[in-house]
Amino acid sequence: MSKHIHLIGICGTAMASLAGMLQQRGLRVTGSDAAAYPPMSGFLASLGIPVAQPFAEKNLSPRPDLVVVGNAISRGNVELEFVLDQRIPFCSLPQILQEEFLRGKDVIAVAGTHGKTTTTSMLAWIFHSAGLQPSFLIGGIAENFGSSFQLGQGQNFIIEADEYDTAFFDKGPKFLHYFPDSVVLTSVEFDHADIYKDLEAVETAFKRLVNLVPRRGKIVAFDTGASLERCLAKAFCPVERYGSGAGAQWQVSHLKLEPTRTAWSVLHNGQHWADLEFSLGGEYNAWNATAAAGIAASYGISKEAIAAALRTFKSVKRRLEVRAEIHGITIIEDFAHHPTAIAGTLTALRSRYPGARLWAVLEPRSNTLRRRVLQEDLARSLALADEVVLANVFKSEAIPETERLNVEELTALIARQGRRARVIPDADAIIKTTAPEMRSGDVIAILSNGGFGGIYEKLPAELKTLANRPTEVPSKA
Repeated sequence: MSKHIHLIGICGTAMASLAGMLQQRGLRVTGSDAAAYPPMSGFLASLGIPVAQPFAEKNLSPRPDLVVVGNAISRGNVELEFVLDQRIPFCSLPQILQEEFLRGKDVIAVAGTHGKTTTTSMLAWIFHSAGLQPSFLIGGIAENFGSSFQLGQGQNFIIEADEYDTAFFDKGPKFLHYFPDSVVLTSVEFDHADIYKDLEAVETAFKRLVNLVPRRGKIVAFDTGASLERCLAKAFCPVERYGSGAGAQWQVSHLKLEPTRTAWSVLHNGQHWADLEFSLGGEYNAWNATAAAGIAASYGISKEAIAAALRTFKSVKRRLEVRAEIHGITIIEDFAHHPTAIAGTLTALRSRYPGARLWAVLEPRSNTLRRRVLQEDLARSLALADEVVLANVFKSEAIPETERLNVEELTALIARQGRRARVIPDADAIIKTTAPEMRSGDVIAILSNGGFGGIYEKLPAELKTLANRPTEVPSKA
């Protein structure tokens, strides 16, 4: 009989992917969560993996051989307490990844505050298109694959390497379990304010990652940022830089941001190397692709194969994803977790939809955005939009008032920069208030790393209703 593995917190992106990988290995997989939620709920359903909800002791009957405890699960969770009381063997997601899937592979880890998911997806697609049959694990659904994971026959395992903590019993970063052979390092900024005290603590985590890369390995890192310089200072392996600066070994030049495509040239060590293009928007995505190209080239993939793969690269779910176009109004979903990412998203939309009235509708939901530590940076980022709508802080009661993002102060900061900003408590109120104000040509960027009260489905439905509502004809006196 096959080994039975149960995952507590299975609807997390990485946990759902792990479930699929374990199932593909021939193991019996079950899982549980507080509530099943998309996109991973649908993904698990498509794999036929049962998700019990809510958490309950009965979900662990019959007794599993091993329990994987997600990093969102804390002491007090009824299933975790049962596991501890009954001495059921348990481990973390990174532990089982290393033991079951990464050991013996050439591991390429994509790390950094921003751009990990998209860069990992690009890299996986390049290796796949080149016929190298890679394995991969991505923190999102890569549209080229329709999946967040793949177990290939090749030697390479490409993994999105997250700096968030591992489990309730292991508060170190997940990526320290992966022992990479090569690393892409996109950026190092203060983030995850719930577990990192300050920027220095974040840098310490990345320094430890850099220290794991063997001398024969390679790091391809962005060319800008004092934090990056400090993290890379003691690397034992070769380090190559990418970006737009003249000193980058992989330099982006002649960047063209057009409404339907992005095109640029790459200089390698100052010499023209390749002309690249794809359908994605945003300068940051050209940087991401150039990083992927730099690593791929070091693994012997030709520049022609890299260019061909990027031309056919689609995107990742929840990254500048067009959710609906209703009577000339375009609704975009983006996974917003940090002011820098929000600025990149809004800047990309400006180039993609020139002349449009741009709305930013933000749910402060990530553990960083819910806090006031980056409040002024957030104001500057949101002011790149014409209209700003803020929902109340998600689960605000969990954040001490002295640390909590103050949405009223935030709207005042945005207003000082000449933009209209409003606080509207929740998704339903936002839709009721703003849908009648939206007009053809508007672009609505909905920014959240969660479900945001179903706004992605409810707003298009309301716009359709408003458009179909008959116009009243005034009666004659």
